Amino acid sequence: MTDPLDAERAAALAQIEALTREFDGVVAASRASNADDEHDPEGATIAFERQQVVALLDQARRRLADVEAALVHREAGEYGICESCGRPIAPERLAARPAARTCISCARQAPSRGA
Repeated sequence: MTDPLDAERAAALAQIEALTREFDGVVAASRASNADDEHDPEGATIAFERQQVVALLDQARRRLADVEAALVHREAGEYGICESCGRPIAPERLAARPAARTCISCARQAPSRGA
């Protein structure tokens, strides 16, 4: 059976690779079009696509960082322990989000990503 953290790491790496290729394609397309984004009707679309891919790539990199942190916690024997309250994270939460850093109660209280 595949380890959930290893599977999550592989999926994040694959997503980063795919998004990097997509970003490179958008950049190449913008070079092939009119370089004046401000006055080119297609320029706004290309700029939007580029920013959208950048946002998705940032999200994928954060996901990978979360998985890497979970792997470090596992090596230290701290995997599955809430970083906020110190209680165990429910197995169901870890099954759904293998890189979860907080229990569901703390995730509901935190205004951040809730990871």
